[in-house]
Amino acid sequence: MPDGVIVKALSGYYYVKPILNGRAVTTEGQPAIQCRARGVFRDRGISPLVGDHVVYTLSDHDEGTVTEIKPRHSQLIRPPIANVQFAVLVFSLREPDLNLPLLDKFLVHIEHSGLNAIICLTKQDLLDGKVMDKKDPIIFVQELYEQIGYEVILTSSRSGMGQEQLRERLAGHICVFSGQSGVGKSSLLNALMPSLNLETNEISMKLGRGKHTTRHVELIELDNGAFVADTPGFSQLDFLEMEVGDLSSCFREFKPFSDECKFRGCSHLHEPGCKVIAAVKQGEIAQIRYDNYMQFYAEMKDKKRRY
Repeated sequence: MPDGVIVKALSGYYYVKPILNGRAVTTEGQPAIQCRARGVFRDRGISPLVGDHVVYTLSDHDEGTVTEIKPRHSQLIRPPIANVQFAVLVFSLREPDLNLPLLDKFLVHIEHSGLNAIICLTKQDLLDGKVMDKKDPIIFVQELYEQIGYEVILTSSRSGMGQEQLRERLAGHICVFSGQSGVGKSSLLNALMPSLNLETNEISMKLGRGKHTTRHVELIELDNGAFVADTPGFSQLDFLEMEVGDLSSCFREFKPFSDECKFRGCSHLHEPGCKVIAAVKQGEIAQIRYDNYMQFYAEMKDKKRRY
């Protein structure tokens, strides 16, 4: 029986493309095989996900049945997708303006899922041609996250800035594009591969946020051997699937200091001898990141009390 990867899940059907030696085989233009899943998965409470490596059988009508789901090496809850190798977090510099608390919230979820992240800042062309210097907030943001250890790519779908760099990073990988609504995820993918013709929408200036243009999770084939999941945008994320004690480990710059804290299980909020608090005061951890950590901690505690 052939192996495949689920590239789309819609209305109870799973659309499967073949894989070879454990890797997705890009076959641009070739339709995926429409499959149903065996009832045994439902009986076991298992739902196939986009990105799942599966075994399937073919019927006489060019349809198939998913008979086995291979073990997953990664899984995201939001968006629901499996076996992603890294996440591209797409945030705009303008329209809507860069939202650092939301970016950090996405990074927390990605870190908790065990994935690496690339931060892709879009709409560079909307900066009115201004020459950025070291005091510019965009340069500050780029340097902030690069110092933490994240790769940051500035892009523009109109000018083509950063597109070749991003294409090289995506080549041969399965990755997920995610981020706030209206930041240009679909426009960026269209620029990377014009034949996609993904639906896009103008930003809602009255609301200051984007209209949702992507309705379901789907793996999209690029012509460089990449599969990309273009996912619905989100205005907010919750922390219900995380324990509050896991939060600090999702701020990767905390680790060198948290290991030296006086108390095991230090919350890094008020304990004496907390090396993270000391690092913030000494400028070794950015105040804005620590402020977001405190905000997320309070949000998680509040949600746990209500649920």
